[in-house]
Amino acid sequence: NGTGDERRHRRDLKLYYGMDNGETEATSHIVPQSSDPCNLDGANFQSQLYLSKLIQERSLTELMDEEQKMVRDIKGLDSDMQTLVYENYNKFISATDTIRKMKNDFRKMEDEMDHLASNMSAITDFSTSISSTLQDRRQQITKLAGVHSLLKKLQFLFELPARLNKCIEMEAYVQAVRYYTKAQRVLHQYEHMPSFQGIHTDCEIMIKHLRGRLMDRFRQKESTAKQLTECVDLLLQLGEPAESLCDEFLSHARHKLDEDLGELQRQMKLYSGELSPSEEQRPSQAYMNPGMDVLEFVDSGCNGFLSNMCLVIASYNDMFMNRPQADESLDTVALRKLVVFVNDLMEQYFSSVRQRVQLEKETGDNTILVRALDRFHRRLQAMNKLLPDTDFSRAGTEIVSKGAKDRVVHYLKSLKQHFADCLTDIRQSLAAPRIAGKQDHGTRLADLLANMQSSVVEQFKSVLGNLQAFIAPDITFAMKPYFRGPFCSQDVREGLVVAFVKHVCTVCNDFCEVPGDKTTSPPALLLILSRFCIDLENAAISYLLSLAEEQFMVEDRTSVTAATDLFAMAKDTGQRLLNHYVRVQGLTISQMLRKSVETRDWLNTIEPRNVRAVMKRVVEDITAIDMQVGQLYEEGVRRERSSDSSRRTHALSTSQQNRRPQWNYAPSIDNSLMSNIQKLFSEKIEIFSAVEFSKVSVLTGIVKISLKTFLECVRLRTFGKYGLQQIQVDTHYLQLYLWRFVSDENLVQVLLDEIVCSAVHRCVDPVMMEPSVIDLICERG
Repeated sequence: NGTGDERRHRRDLKLYYGMDNGETEATSHIVPQSSDPCNLDGANFQSQLYLSKLIQERSLTELMDEEQKMVRDIKGLDSDMQTLVYENYNKFISATDTIRKMKNDFRKMEDEMDHLASNMSAITDFSTSISSTLQDRRQQITKLAGVHSLLKKLQFLFELPARLNKCIEMEAYVQAVRYYTKAQRVLHQYEHMPSFQGIHTDCEIMIKHLRGRLMDRFRQKESTAKQLTECVDLLLQLGEPAESLCDEFLSHARHKLDEDLGELQRQMKLYSGELSPSEEQRPSQAYMNPGMDVLEFVDSGCNGFLSNMCLVIASYNDMFMNRPQADESLDTVALRKLVVFVNDLMEQYFSSVRQRVQLEKETGDNTILVRALDRFHRRLQAMNKLLPDTDFSRAGTEIVSKGAKDRVVHYLKSLKQHFADCLTDIRQSLAAPRIAGKQDHGTRLADLLANMQSSVVEQFKSVLGNLQAFIAPDITFAMKPYFRGPFCSQDVREGLVVAFVKHVCTVCNDFCEVPGDKTTSPPALLLILSRFCIDLENAAISYLLSLAEEQFMVEDRTSVTAATDLFAMAKDTGQRLLNHYVRVQGLTISQMLRKSVETRDWLNTIEPRNVRAVMKRVVEDITAIDMQVGQLYEEGVRRERSSDSSRRTHALSTSQQNRRPQWNYAPSIDNSLMSNIQKLFSEKIEIFSAVEFSKVSVLTGIVKISLKTFLECVRLRTFGKYGLQQIQVDTHYLQLYLWRFVSDENLVQVLLDEIVCSAVHRCVDPVMMEPSVIDLICERG
């Protein structure tokens, strides 16, 4: 039982002092209260029953271990009890010291209260003694004081005209008005009395003279704002109409503000060159000081016009608005006059600032312009606080936004000009005579493309870096969402990046608009631009968009052009350029083939002994085109073909040899019918189909156009025996070399077979040349 009591006391002490609440609550939740008599922590614990149960259930070793455990628990509980007693003892000692100190403090306070009570009693006694002593004479003293005050007032009234005259002579107008307003009510009240009537008349004459002097000072241009405020205040006290004073004040203030606006206009015209320097200014001074820059212009406007405007508004408010008025309608009228006055002048000022900002055409650093716009914006916000019924910050924000947008438009023009300069440099480089071979020229195409790409990207980075001045953290308007959002998303992203990409695509598409059958664009330029557009689609557009969005933190992307639309536009432009390149090069080779066919007499030609020079030129040109395209485009995919070109040549010769008996010995067979039957089982060849972005596809398109032109020209001619054999030699020579440029060698073979068949159909004596002789001529050629 002793152990249970100790535990209970320990738990009660902890609960009383608020110790180990979490443990107690947790234990109460985990271990529910039990009525088990063998539970050491339970309220119904019975020691004898618990001991009997242990002896019955445990071995000797376990009993000894349990004893040691209980001894440890008892020692721990004793230690906890000692700790609790020590802690409570310290708290009791501290409380005793506090109570003892409070007793001392209260004892001193009681002594001071007793002293205060005795002092108050003494004061009461003295006050009673004085009141009893002066009680008899109090009424007499009060009466005499009233008489003395009345005599002083009468004396003031009799001396008032002389005082007013003296104040006017000394220009102490404030003192004169104070004297008059002090006696005005009495004079009006007793003006019917003869003694006061003369005084009243003299004072009115003096006050009329005073009004005239105040109005003269009020109308003087040299009067300062303080003097004007003083004049208006005195005139209002003298009963002048407030509306007329408002008009007079605003008219006087307008002269100075118009001078400030005129100076701003003069500086703007001087900067733009509309106004020449004054005659007194020497030419050297005019050269050194052509006009204020935009920061100086804004500072001049802020320190001159806006400062004076703020001073006028503040003075006007003090004179007409912030006075205790009996009629509230007067405040409304005065405020309306002020708002109309300020809006009119501010509109002129905004127009001057707007025109001056538009004159900034330099493409360099925007720091000066941004600082000028920031000061302009800050000053307008201060004016809004001075005149709450107006909102100049909106007009100022429009000017700032328009200035920033104009800079974006100007930078876009510079980017367009830079792109045009890059195209001009490429044209000049392509037109310049080259000493190196064609391979070096092909390598130079890749260099020209790389130079143009790097130049455009670097120029773009420079432009974006310059525009970042508009969103610097120390710029006030840059933190405003009504400026930052539209500027970053619409002006920079859409107005600069997207607009430039669209401009590039438009310019490139213009190269595909060919007047008639001729083009003024070098084919190599078309090839470079097509590769440039493909690189735009693959990487450049994404890079430029991400660069702009990261630097300008574009968040709203709901109303912007999707990147996929730009990708599709660039790819379509590149496709058009490449198709146009193929047609231009195909047209060039076709012209050579057409002239070579049309200028030759195929009926009376001699027996062929070599390959015509035009065929060699065709192979050379296509080889040069292959090297040119290979510098900018990858090889592409070819169909499987035999690696033995002689088999290809032999197959062609064999097919020709097999046909020869039909043409020579069976003229009754309709060869045209046989040719048409063969076409039914061959694939249709699209001559002007879109090419893929690979070297093989480009060369295939050029070869198809060239051979198709050759075929159509052959169909328009009539051939003799040797003319047909010359066609055999030329087509065999082309077969030897052209198959390596195309994606499918069967395409070349089919077209060349059609050319030979067309020549056979149009030959008056279709005798074919032996294949061995054709091989010998082509090898020798």
